[in-house]
Amino acid sequence: MKLSIYQADAFTDKLFGGNPAAVVPLSEWLSNNEMQKIAAENNVSETAFFIPQGENFELRWFTPTFEIDLCGHATLATAHILFTELSYGKDEIHFHTLKAGTLTVKREGDLYVLDFPSRPAVKSQVPDELLTAIGDKKPIEVLRARDIMLVYEHETDIHELKPDFSALAKIDKDGVIVTAKGDHSDFVSRFFIPAAGINEDPVTGSAHCNLIPYWAEKLGKNELHAYQISERRGELWCELKADRVLMKGKAITYLKGSIYI
Repeated sequence: MKLSIYQADAFTDKLFGGNPAAVVPLSEWLSNNEMQKIAAENNVSETAFFIPQGENFELRWFTPTFEIDLCGHATLATAHILFTELSYGKDEIHFHTLKAGTLTVKREGDLYVLDFPSRPAVKSQVPDELLTAIGDKKPIEVLRARDIMLVYEHETDIHELKPDFSALAKIDKDGVIVTAKGDHSDFVSRFFIPAAGINEDPVTGSAHCNLIPYWAEKLGKNELHAYQISERRGELWCELKADRVLMKGKAITYLKGSIYI
């Protein structure tokens, strides 16, 4: 069987920036095992698979080790490939997903606008060993939604964190968001999820489903400019809109090829 595959860098307009995602168009679903093996072989943080559903699409995402319930950058990459490589003719795409409902991506000039669910985090507690594994600096707040969110006082605190990834992978299977008010943006973040085979995710759209409602409340405004300050670095323009979050970003195609299975 021969399948097309694409790879795009999301939340950036520069190659080798943002977050790379593989995109595999399908006419019908492969088995879960086959999709998981393809994702492991690709070895990027997420591989997106989609099939047509009338004028819309069904969408699923796999990390190198498991299927995930929501992924922003791979959704953005999928929309980018549909618009730029697969001649999708409308300016809005609806993706139907199993656990995150319907996600919409609109084309707005050179930006893509993702319409995702808001997932506010609530105050929580985490094991002391997790905080030790994250680094020497202690957060000023600890919250949790799907992932743990640790809030720090300064942007420099986020830059300076050096997690022990092997220890972190043994403590919690979910991701850890670290965030602080930005020096040159409204907020900054990083995202760690070593249990999924990804020590640090370069730019994480799903984490912003937690970050946007938090910072909108803290800063008293619904329109926010954010950086994820990983080595590859990503930039997002965000808005809280009732129970939805809007994320604007760019993408650029890196690779087009074929898979033989």
